[in-house]
Amino acid sequence: MENKTVLVTGGLGYIGSHTVVELISAGYFPVIVDNLANSTIGRLSSLEDLTGVKIAFEEVDCTNESEMRRVFSSYKINSVIHFAAFKSVEESQKMPEAYIRNNVGSTKVLLQLMEEFSVERFVFSSSCTVYGTPEINPVSESTPRLPAASVYGQTKQDCEDLIFEASKSAPFQSVVLRYFNPVGAHPSAKIGESTNDAPTNLIPLVCEVATGKRAKLFVFGEDYDTPDGSCIRDYIHVVDLAKAHVLALNLSKESNLEIFNLGVGKGYSVKEVVDRFQEINGVSITVEITGRRSGDVPAIWAIPDYAEKKMGWKCQLTIDDALAHAWNWTKTQIR
Repeated sequence: MENKTVLVTGGLGYIGSHTVVELISAGYFPVIVDNLANSTIGRLSSLEDLTGVKIAFEEVDCTNESEMRRVFSSYKINSVIHFAAFKSVEESQKMPEAYIRNNVGSTKVLLQLMEEFSVERFVFSSSCTVYGTPEINPVSESTPRLPAASVYGQTKQDCEDLIFEASKSAPFQSVVLRYFNPVGAHPSAKIGESTNDAPTNLIPLVCEVATGKRAKLFVFGEDYDTPDGSCIRDYIHVVDLAKAHVLALNLSKESNLEIFNLGVGKGYSVKEVVDRFQEINGVSITVEITGRRSGDVPAIWAIPDYAEKKMGWKCQLTIDDALAHAWNWTKTQIR
């Protein structure tokens, strides 16, 4: 019988938790490892409620080699999906050492243990930040990686380099998924984007203004070389993103390394997204323009064709779906 046990690091986080739902739906058995640094144990209950399945969970920091070795020894793991990482561009500029230690350190530990325990596949949560400030948009997988605009982006480049090197000799296949901007929440409104710290991503901030928790939304810069002066991003629904990870586990092993851009293939400016949010959800958002934020790239969006060709993956949900689902989730959290 095929072993379908998947170690999911950071599995109680935003993208990780949505992926756990899709894994269970596809017949996999996820083992979640999470140190709860930026998530809560309550998310586990939400996942079990949503899936109707008791989920294996280990509260472990992925940089702790001995504890991770214990986890690998306790479960017969076939594949690893590595989400666990600090992910704030803004924060990474203020805490570079912590980001390098956590993001790069955890990847080193996993690559070592995967070879030691004969794991078959590694799916890595990378980012479009590895492209730096691209000279031409949209970007494909063959677009050169330019110097990262943030420490966060640099850690993703460093992790990719570790994976590229490992793929030359490691017995497992590595699949690098370069996300663009994940947004939205599960349509059930049982799980969504939340953080233990103050949010830094656009949609959670917009939602906090809509609930009255925050007085206004600060838009960082309106003097970029874009049609309306605000930054442009490729916003992908988190459920579509989660489904790509399941497909990545089913890839044929023609190559020891595969890289995929995961985006919609269309860019929206910050101002456009805020306007759409207000229109779709019937709420009003107070906006104030402020200075540019360190680490922000003016514009980037994807060419996602290779993921469709190789994995059969294509976005099914729209940005409007994502904005509606994010607001529905937020309303369940109002106390």
